[in-house]
Amino acid sequence: MSDKKRILCIEDEAEMIDLTRLVLEREGFEVLGAVGGSEGLDIIRREKPDLVLLDLMMPDIDGWEVYRQMKAQQESAHIPVIVVTAKAQSIDKVLGLQVAKVDDYITKPFGPQELLSSINRILNNNSH
Repeated sequence: MSDKKRILCIEDEAEMIDLTRLVLEREGFEVLGAVGGSEGLDIIRREKPDLVLLDLMMPDIDGWEVYRQMKAQQESAHIPVIVVTAKAQSIDKVLGLQVAKVDDYITKPFGPQELLSSINRILNNNSH
């Protein structure tokens, strides 16, 4: 059994999943990809990732609905979520962090270092 942290990237653009995988696997993470919200929810139930990177604007089930369903299930409620989205308005960020209580909110485009430091901070906080 590997002790690599498993990160699920739920995103409607496959290229974005590939890019995220490239960045994170170099840092020793195992990256699972889901194209769209319903596939993402299936993988969460099946794989129980350590952290979820969640896009908000997806055609099938939007990110907020994925988040709501995750938090409603006891087996996935504890999994930290970083919203990664093009919705860069401060009201969206406030809603995400203060109201929905996501663990972090990163707006696209972002740098690999911004993503990595957010992931590492959250995973380190959750392991204490």
